[in-house]
Amino acid sequence: MKVKIATAQYPITFHKDIEDWKIYTENWVKSAIEQKAELLLFPEYGSMELTSLFSEEIRQDLRKQVLEMDSLKDVFCETYSNLAKQFEVIIVAPSFPVLEDDKIYNRVFVFSKNGLVGYQDKFFMTRFENEEWGIASAPKVLSVFETKWGSFGIQICYDVEFPIGSQLLCANGANLILAPSCTETIRGATRVHVGARARALENQCYVAVSQTIENAEWSPAVDINFGYAAIYTSPDKNLPEEGIVNIQNPQTEGWLIQELDFDLIENVRQDGQVFNFKDSLKVSVQLEEAIEVKRIKV
Repeated sequence: MKVKIATAQYPITFHKDIEDWKIYTENWVKSAIEQKAELLLFPEYGSMELTSLFSEEIRQDLRKQVLEMDSLKDVFCETYSNLAKQFEVIIVAPSFPVLEDDKIYNRVFVFSKNGLVGYQDKFFMTRFENEEWGIASAPKVLSVFETKWGSFGIQICYDVEFPIGSQLLCANGANLILAPSCTETIRGATRVHVGARARALENQCYVAVSQTIENAEWSPAVDINFGYAAIYTSPDKNLPEEGIVNIQNPQTEGWLIQELDFDLIENVRQDGQVFNFKDSLKVSVQLEEAIEVKRIKV
């Protein structure tokens, strides 16, 4: 089975009002649809451009701005839900800080022609999120999203730098890992991409990275952004020799579009030059008691 994926290099943009943001978002989605994309991946914290709608006082307060974002969650979800239904595509929306039980979690919502179908929260917090921004580590639940062409899981930014989540997702059927990310520096972006390539090797799967780009000096939380989109896989039979399926020039706004063939992944997992995936299962099965894995039909 094959799917055409679009992964974004996305600038944090100032908007004058919510209607301006809706039009901007629709144009981004339409651009991917025009290129025949069936799965759209936006980056981590792309939703923080909505803080441009708040007063300067709230915008400049790191703790207040994420609390205030809760007031926009419904319109955010409604907008992406409507677009996914309209174009009959899967949209992995920019991550959004959600307020639950007096804690803020970094959440990625997933939408399809059926509307909101599920979400994935971030497990591992960076120092900035934990020490300055007040974002909490989420309950340890992983979601496997099952589609007609295959299954995917999500590892948000720092999460993809650790093996455990991707191992469990792939052990439970995922052949694609999506890594939405927001990084400031070349070093930060590199850590995410190195992690993504490692996860692709370990699990003999595809890993797609989407990142924020350009500067948004009006936003103290996401003011500096460096990133680029890429899709990686295992360097094995009938797959790219260096494990790089496609990669975009850094700091260039737009979509990276790529068709992925999941038969190639299955063939490598069953009869590759090496058995990284089968061998990794021996480790991930031991970890399954600590983390809940749920399956979601898209």
